[in-house]
Amino acid sequence: MAITILNPRGIARRPKMILFDLDGTMVDSAPDLAYCVDSLLPDLGLPQRGEAAIRLWIGNGIERLLHRALTNDLDGIAAPSLFNAALPRFLDLYAVNIDIRSRIYPGVEDGLRELQALGISLACVTNKMGRFARPLLQQLQLAQYFPLVVTGDNLPEKKPSPVPLLYAANYFRTPVEYCLMVGDSLNDINAARAAQFSIICVSYGYNHGRDIRASFPDAVIDSLLDLVEIVATAAI
Repeated sequence: MAITILNPRGIARRPKMILFDLDGTMVDSAPDLAYCVDSLLPDLGLPQRGEAAIRLWIGNGIERLLHRALTNDLDGIAAPSLFNAALPRFLDLYAVNIDIRSRIYPGVEDGLRELQALGISLACVTNKMGRFARPLLQQLQLAQYFPLVVTGDNLPEKKPSPVPLLYAANYFRTPVEYCLMVGDSLNDINAARAAQFSIICVSYGYNHGRDIRASFPDAVIDSLLDLVEIVATAAI
């Protein structure tokens, strides 16, 4: 395990609320997403893309993932007719493959348990649709840590908008200066900065193949157990 501190002031104060991204931060969901994408594409006359490519495309919701897979391009936008044919088929496939191959990253369960024991309010804020995010958390036995789950279809805006983060802060009645976002991507960093939250990123996960350190979160960690260390030693 390791901690890289990029902005000491950002992690100097112990948070009273911590928000966690889901895919790429707590759960490696790429194997199930890749299975569904690659099961779908041949029926549409397209070649399979492979898990390695699909890992680079995860991080902005299912719709963007599908556009990327259909065009084989991170910035691609599929023809409306092709996308409209693909989306319902993908949703049906994923509904029965949410947690078949997905796995919790090492340190997540222990980290959440220790943070909860410190009396910190915890929530999950994800761009994943609620019909998938909540069952995934439940099946992997992570739901017990999160009295609040904000999904990509809960509110009018999703990350990188600050709206979901500020909604959670209001829910727990926590001032933004005591709020921390934990994620794996530039999406999470932009949302946190816009909400005036502190932001810590994991070194693994999905950031389109780019080193998250280059986007200057307050710190980068290898495990949620590193997060426990940061929080436990921060000023109260």
